[in-house]
Amino acid sequence: MSYSAHFMDFKGSSIPSGMKKLVVNKLSPNFREAVSMQTVAVPTPGDADLLVRNRFVGINASDINYSAGRYDPSVKPPFDAGFEGIGDVVGLGLSASSRYTVGDTVAYFGSGAFAEYTVVPAKETVPVPAVKPEFLTLLVSGATAYIALKRLGDLVKGETVLVTAAAGGTGQFAVQFAKQAGCHVIGTCSSNEKAGFLKSIGCDRPINYTTEDLAKTLRKEYPQGIDVVYESVGGSVFDVAVNSLANKGRLIVIGFISGYQTASGIPAFRGGTLPVKLLQKSASIRGFFLPHFLSDYREALGSMVKMFAEGKLVCEVDHGEMAQEGRFIGLESVFRAVDYMYAGKNLGKVVVDVAPTSVSNSKL
Repeated sequence: MSYSAHFMDFKGSSIPSGMKKLVVNKLSPNFREAVSMQTVAVPTPGDADLLVRNRFVGINASDINYSAGRYDPSVKPPFDAGFEGIGDVVGLGLSASSRYTVGDTVAYFGSGAFAEYTVVPAKETVPVPAVKPEFLTLLVSGATAYIALKRLGDLVKGETVLVTAAAGGTGQFAVQFAKQAGCHVIGTCSSNEKAGFLKSIGCDRPINYTTEDLAKTLRKEYPQGIDVVYESVGGSVFDVAVNSLANKGRLIVIGFISGYQTASGIPAFRGGTLPVKLLQKSASIRGFFLPHFLSDYREALGSMVKMFAEGKLVCEVDHGEMAQEGRFIGLESVFRAVDYMYAGKNLGKVVVDVAPTSVSNSKL
C-alpha cells in the first residue's frame, strides 16, 4: 500500500473508482475531431502530488494549438487536454501533506485539467480562499496580461495602449492593468454589449470593429500613433497594429487566434516591409509565451488575488448562459465551450462547471 493511499479521503469525499476525462487521440486543430471523452480509473497521487477534484476548468484559445500538437511535436497522442483548473484536494502524497490537507482549495496551471479528477504536483498548485471561478481567470489569462505588460510593455503614465480582443479572457485584464499604469486605453471588440462592458472596466475608447473601421478610427483619433499594443488576434488586425505604432512603440504578440483553426495555425502575413516600418519608428515587436516567464508567476498571482479581494480587479467569467444550449455544465460541455469561444461570443473568460455543487456535495 503506497503512502499516498493513507492520505486519500475515501470516507469523507467518497472518491469513485472511475472518472471521465478528455483525451487527445488524434492531432488536429479541430477540437471535436482531436479529442474524445474517456472513462478511466481515478489516479492515485504520488508522494509530492495532490489529487484534485475539479470544480471549474478554464477554456483557452490555445487548447486547439495543444490538440494540434503545436507546442511540443515530440508528444504523441494519446495525451490529456486542458490547462487550468480549480477544486478541492481529496487526496495527497506524504511529502505534499506538509503543505496541504484534504479539503483545501487549490488552483493550478498545468496539463490534464479537462478531467473530473487531476493529479497535480503540489509545487505547481496555488492555495485559493474559495472555489470561485474568478480565481481561475487569473491562472493563465490574468497572469499573461500582468506579466507581459510588466516585463515587455514598459508602460509609462500617459501613454496610449491598444488591446485587441479586449473583452475576452486575457484582454479584460490588459485593459485594467494598463489603466492602473495611468495609460489611455483603446479596446477592440465585436459588439455593443462588449463595448459597454469595456467602458465599465475603464476602457477609454472601445472600438466595435463590426461597426467602425479600426484602421481609419486609429488614424483619425490617434494621429500620433499607439505606444503599446497587446495583440492576440493576428492577421489583418496585426497589420493594422503595426501600421498604427508610434515612434518607439512596442507591439506585444500574445497570440494570433485568427489563424489557430487553420491547418498551419498561422494567419496569412505579409511581412516584407516589416523591418522598414520598425526602423522608421524605432519600434519593436515582442513575443510573449507564459511558460517562459514562470519566475514571475507567483508574484503576479499573489498580486492579482489581493487586487480581486480588495475589489480592485474585475474578473469577468462567461459560464455560457447566453450559449444556445445554456450554461457549460459537466465535462462534456467543454466541446461546446471551445466552439462558443471560437465563434467570438464570449464576454470575459470562458469557464466550465465540471461538478456543480449539488453533485459535488453529495456522495457520488
